[in-house]
Amino acid sequence: MTIEYELVAQSDNDDRNVSVRRRSLNALAGNPGPKGLKFSFLFLVCLVVIFLIFLGMYTDSMSPIVEGLVSKFGYDKSQYAVIIDAGSTASRVIAYRFHKSLLDSKLILDEELFKERKPGLSAFADNPMGGAHVIKLLLDEARHFVPKDRWKATPLVLKATAGLRLLPQDKSECILDAVRELFRKSEFLVDANSVEIMDGTDEGIYSWFTVNFLLGRLSKSNQAAALDLGGGSTQVTFSPADPKQVPIYEKHVHPVHIMGREVSVFTHSYLGLGLMASRHAILTRGLPKNQTIIESDCVNPIIQNKSWTYSNVEYTISGKDNVKSTAENPVVDFDTCLNIVKSIVIPLVKPKPLTLKQHTIAAFSYYFERAIESGLVDPFKGGEIYVEDYRKQARELCATANTEQPYMCLDVSIISVLLREGFGLADKKKIKLYKKIDGHEISWALGCAYNVLTAYERYH
Repeated sequence: MTIEYELVAQSDNDDRNVSVRRRSLNALAGNPGPKGLKFSFLFLVCLVVIFLIFLGMYTDSMSPIVEGLVSKFGYDKSQYAVIIDAGSTASRVIAYRFHKSLLDSKLILDEELFKERKPGLSAFADNPMGGAHVIKLLLDEARHFVPKDRWKATPLVLKATAGLRLLPQDKSECILDAVRELFRKSEFLVDANSVEIMDGTDEGIYSWFTVNFLLGRLSKSNQAAALDLGGGSTQVTFSPADPKQVPIYEKHVHPVHIMGREVSVFTHSYLGLGLMASRHAILTRGLPKNQTIIESDCVNPIIQNKSWTYSNVEYTISGKDNVKSTAENPVVDFDTCLNIVKSIVIPLVKPKPLTLKQHTIAAFSYYFERAIESGLVDPFKGGEIYVEDYRKQARELCATANTEQPYMCLDVSIISVLLREGFGLADKKKIKLYKKIDGHEISWALGCAYNVLTAYERYH
């Protein structure tokens, strides 16, 4: 399916001024006086609103005040969208409530719902109805978020990512057909394209939009690059800083229309370079396809017969002895493991994002999660780190026997190689790690919701 990227966002200050807007409204609330005074007050407010509307047309800073007054008197109308992200390791429902700006009709984000269930749909390759049941449970959450009288006007969309892309087509279609039947009975707004496997290009552009929208950078010339590390694939998306760079990336650059202008955006989904897919490729490197009992140089020798399931196959994983490991101090031979990781990861980074290093980088999903879980950054604050910090942390993790996190040494090594040797980022390049921005989840779903709602408005 061809998607027209007409991603429309509010001005940079709108999202940040939600709390200011609410405080302004609270200041207007008070005890009602005599009828005459109340009428005079309302008349005065109406005059102020009219004045601010005209003023707001010319002054962006007045927009939050105007929007607040409009909302106070019930003139705004909420719009909802329900997006289900069927990822490789989990399925998530992200439902959004927006309202339209009175001044320019742009969508303004007010509230969201985020719920997750594991495992991902790909785990139901032989049980499509079981997969549909998981989606039903997520849909029930959305029913509580969206008022019932708005269901028929609320788009409902499920986009499956790398997990289903990696399944045989007949198995993935059986799962999607079961979900389509569920959607047909949902009472939400659905069409023939509401349930599908999402193209990696869309995933990257939607994620890039979400990050820059929440950071307030869409109208700026130096938008942040978005790095999304999933289970089955990883996406790299950025707008080349110099128009002369566009031809370098050929077919991987797409025009995106934002706030009345066209932006060229590079995006590529590297299938097989997701964290779980990379881990699987490294653990099974050089082994017969049907072998499930594995000894790995990238797993500490203290780990024996650990069960791990990938793509519906259960593996038994043990660490391999090495010359640097002793019974008293079992360790992974870091240099040996790192060379194995490089041999798997580097050849898959095609095309290489040569100019990524020129951009501010926002990284999320497994980039963030593994940094938190390995102690690299504070779990409550997130943080900004250097590329080299992943390498240093990986070396320390591989030198530590940890039965609670048997694959952390390997996972952080994968991330380190991906950023440094794969994407060509220097050791001192800063990476900003996010899970949420201003309380909103970093997800391609927000960009998708904007696209769905603006397309619906355009054709209805």
